[in-house]
Amino acid sequence: MGAGRTELAMSIFGKSYGTQITGTIKKDGKKIEIHSVNDAIKHGLAYATEDRKSYGLVLMNDIKENISLASLNKISSHAIIDEQSEIKTAEEFKRKLHIKTPTISQETGKLSGGNQQKVVLSKWIFSDPDILLLDEPTRGIDVGAKYEIYTIIRELAADGKAIVLISSELPELLGMCDRVYAMNKGRITGELGKHELSQERLMKLMTKTREDSHETFNERHPK
Repeated sequence: MGAGRTELAMSIFGKSYGTQITGTIKKDGKKIEIHSVNDAIKHGLAYATEDRKSYGLVLMNDIKENISLASLNKISSHAIIDEQSEIKTAEEFKRKLHIKTPTISQETGKLSGGNQQKVVLSKWIFSDPDILLLDEPTRGIDVGAKYEIYTIIRELAADGKAIVLISSELPELLGMCDRVYAMNKGRITGELGKHELSQERLMKLMTKTREDSHETFNERHPK
């Protein structure tokens, strides 16, 4: 908490954290310009926020409306939504992600935390991103739902999607990630590959000072 992970992710995703941001974003080796959330989506980025109730979903709307929310252009023509296409898409994601609900017309706010998170993931998967930024994707959900979310993430990675997973749970990072970057006070303090990962090494990087982090990053990325 407070390390700057969410702020970094939101800054990448269309400067949705703040406007006074500097730096370069490269995708597939080429520099891309992202000045808004719409730009980010057009460049194949998606961001699933850690606060799904406030920022990830419209809780009073039904499941199908939430799933299509970020990709209305895919189910509309001349600014008119094709309701049958919207229903078909929602039913498909209900089946694929095992969203437990009697109907896709169910009010999203009445779903369990795990099923709400599946709706968030459905919304962003439907946008067909190349890179998914997942901020605390298993926070506040039960163990069974966590396993289902992990399965979805692994399937996305197997399909060639790049996953940036932000998590406060070290066992989750150790079990899911091929590479981990640690942050402290807004700075990257170190990087560990899959075969280097351990809770002890991660804790050490998470508590590094500003001077130590600068030295570590330069060692990892010499000019």
